[in-house]
Amino acid sequence: MAQPPAPASPRDLIPPEVRARLKDIPLLARQAAGVHGFGLHRSHNRGAGLEFAQYRAYEPGDELRQVDWKLYARSDRFFVRESERDSPLDLWLLVDASASMTQQDRARPHWSRMDAAKALAACLVELALRQGDRFGLAMIGGGELRVVGIGAGPRQRDRCMLALQELQAAGTWPDEAKLRPLWEHAGARTLVVSLGDSFDDAAVILAERLAAARREVLSVQILTVEERDFPFRGGHRFRDPESGEELLGDGDGIRDGFIARFAAARAALAKRLAASGIRHVEYVLDEPLDLPLRRLFLGKPA
Repeated sequence: MAQPPAPASPRDLIPPEVRARLKDIPLLARQAAGVHGFGLHRSHNRGAGLEFAQYRAYEPGDELRQVDWKLYARSDRFFVRESERDSPLDLWLLVDASASMTQQDRARPHWSRMDAAKALAACLVELALRQGDRFGLAMIGGGELRVVGIGAGPRQRDRCMLALQELQAAGTWPDEAKLRPLWEHAGARTLVVSLGDSFDDAAVILAERLAAARREVLSVQILTVEERDFPFRGGHRFRDPESGEELLGDGDGIRDGFIARFAAARAALAKRLAASGIRHVEYVLDEPLDLPLRRLFLGKPA
């Protein structure tokens, strides 16, 4: 499977070919009644709807059918028609920035879990921006909670992008007391998307509590190729990035046992989150960046 290329510029966290594919992914919340699928609530936001709202300049990835060709004939410039649409949500992005997110694959040393989490968060910000929805960012790591308060529009997008670009993974998950301000920011009936490796039980507990408090929570677990395939041969030194603990082992001798235990742990996590009504998908670092978003919002098989 083709690997997603790292962003070419620090000013743009979304690879161009991924940005082009985002245009057909709707950022939707599930229906509050608890039925399967996703539903919309009425709101005067701009997007692809029925009633004309405004023009804006054409951007790469926009559908040609949205271009106003009559206006192009008069102005010799491309403009896209935006319409009022149904949209339900305030979006909160929870980004795990603990030390374990620095992990990457030896075959691709410039694409870590943290890089993937930043890029996925940027994609979700872009989806919310295109729909006219509000969005905020919570970054959790180094024993601290850092927040970009909720807002809308290009300036809010820029604030979130700057925070993501500057974010460095370090330390451990903070204690519960330091996470309390998050409850003031992410109010009831908001859509919360958690991006991380889901290895820290405190992160899972936070997702469960948010779901129990009427936040709709979606989870993306970011995994490395080496965790999925365990390609190690012969003697190898394994190191925990958070604790620093090291383990010497024979890759060939422990491969089958590791793969079986890791698969069981992932299945148990998915079952645990599903019990709280949390939709959970996995993303492996060699997969297309937009794949977990398609699994969440378009119902593609996980």
